[in-house]
Amino acid sequence: MPYYVNRKYGFTVLMQPPLTQTLGPWLRPSKAKYAKALGEQKSIMQALIDLLPSFDYFGQNWHHSNTNWLPFYWRGFQQTTRYTYILSDLTDENQLWGGLKENIRSDIRKAEGRCKLLVRDDLVLEDFLRLNRLTFQRQGMTVPYSESLVRLLDVACVKRDCRKIWIAEDDKGRHHAGVFVVWDENSAYYIMGGGDPELRNSGATSLCMWRAICHAATVTQMFDFEGSMIEPVEKFFRGFGARQIPYFSVKKANSKLLALALAIRGMVKL
Repeated sequence: MPYYVNRKYGFTVLMQPPLTQTLGPWLRPSKAKYAKALGEQKSIMQALIDLLPSFDYFGQNWHHSNTNWLPFYWRGFQQTTRYTYILSDLTDENQLWGGLKENIRSDIRKAEGRCKLLVRDDLVLEDFLRLNRLTFQRQGMTVPYSESLVRLLDVACVKRDCRKIWIAEDDKGRHHAGVFVVWDENSAYYIMGGGDPELRNSGATSLCMWRAICHAATVTQMFDFEGSMIEPVEKFFRGFGARQIPYFSVKKANSKLLALALAIRGMVKL
């Protein structure tokens, strides 16, 4: 069970690192009968809990395939159910297109037709970072991760040939929107996005996402939008025909003072 240690103001916090979708325990599938397998899970998970360093706050989002958090409950942890959206079968592009909501298909047609957008995958990271910044600026928010971290991530992914940046460009050379997608042998993951607020009605984001999905079909099995509990974002992801998949957010506060401080900052919910 990997964990990320952050120490601030004398507190030890085990939390989700930036731009990381899931952590939590990984257990090798058991060949035992179901009841015995659950008993094995209990023993292993409780052993993993015992191996954690002393902490003031613990918070992890688990992979959706991990559906048993009872051993953590018995040790005083709490759980909140969250949701992601996943396209689990990428083999038939026509079926994927048919699964899109009409407004998404209209956006894609408009972007390619009336707006004459070209989706490029040969632009540099800095072009994407500018669009990413503009998105947060429009919402009056601070980008929740550093650009230096994104650059490190990008270098690692390029080295492993497991990422693409898709940016929609018009005939004037203006960049409308972009998406940053990574993948492994199991799934592609939508990590980050961005768009120019002055050009946000061109359908560029839908077009970029569609191209990313079509490309994912050539390198992996599924496409994970990484979900969102923000209502407008959830509506957008749902429009691509993806299925809603629950996953667990598991937490424990040994320091009530720190838990309150994090809640005030909006980092966790009590």
